[in-house]
Order: sequence, then C-alpha cells, then structure tokens
Amino acid sequence: MESWDEDAVRARVREMATRDPDRARFGADTHRYELAPALPETEIRAFEEAHGIDLPPEYRSFVAEVGNGPAGPGYGLMPLTIPRPEADEEWAVDGEWKEDRLPGRLAAPFPLTEPLPGRIGAPTDELTWGTLMLAEEGCGIFIRLVLTGPRAGEVWRIDPDWGGFVPASRGFRAWYTEWLQQP
Repeated sequence: MESWDEDAVRARVREMATRDPDRARFGADTHRYELAPALPETEIRAFEEAHGIDLPPEYRSFVAEVGNGPAGPGYGLMPLTIPRPEADEEWAVDGEWKEDRLPGRLAAPFPLTEPLPGRIGAPTDELTWGTLMLAEEGCGIFIRLVLTGPRAGEVWRIDPDWGGFVPASRGFRAWYTEWLQQP
C-alpha cells in the first residue's frame, strides 16, 4: 500500500486556501481548508475492533498519516473519531455520523452488488449498511466508503432523489486526490 505524503497534501490544501481566501469554493466555508491531526494507530485500531471491521487501506493510511478531516470534497471529510471540538454546534450530518457508529452497522454486509441508479424512492438506511459516510454534498447527497463485500474500498454516492446509489470512485485515494487536483 502506497503511503500518503502528508507534507504534500497539507501544502496543496494550504495552496487551495490561499487561492480561495473568501472560501467561495463549494464546501470551503465548512471545512475551511483545515486538516485535523492524524489519528494514533491505537485509536484507529480501537475503532476497527469496536466495530468489527478493517478499514480500507487507502482510507486507513490517510487518517493515520495525514489527518482526521475535515478539508476535503463536498462540505469536507467527516472525522473517523471524535466529532469536531465545537460539538455543541449541530451539523445537518450529525445524525448520519452517529448512525454509522451504531453497533454492527459498519460490519454488516454491504447490500448492493451492482449500482442502483435513478430515484430510489424508498428509505435508504438499509442500503448504507457496511459503509462509512465520508462527506456530504448537500441536498441529502452523501459520499460513502464501502467497508464490506466485493465492493470494499470503493467510494459510492447516494442521492436518493435523483442519482441513486452508485460508484463515485474506485477508491479513497483517487476520490480525495481528484479533489486536491481541482483548480
């Protein structure tokens, strides 16, 4: 597994912030081009053990080597552990973040073997078992990392009203790097 170059990622995020001082880019006002410190190995391992999972290597190495969010696509990368320090301030995605951490949810089998395009038209909570929310794109659209099954490691977008639940990227590294490379 290729490791992340923390210095390069942080330098690119700083460059993005410099080019967008008014935080006009989508989501920048929320994530503020800030990266939290990386998580200690013991904390990552404790999370995996508590949920009975192994995080996909590309994502695991990111939180271990670069940071635990939030600078990233959409409104920003959700933290793996410990919600942001200003926890008294509610985010629209707080419920979704907490839902993912219910016992057994992350280790459950991911129910889809094929993409589900188009309007879903049914409750989506059962579709997201075996996935971890990475980011919110607004209007009820979420980016999720598949943790279990043959699609493990892929990044999927769930847009229940229009786009369905479909792959967004072959993996976390490609998804995050695409955001870093945007002008």
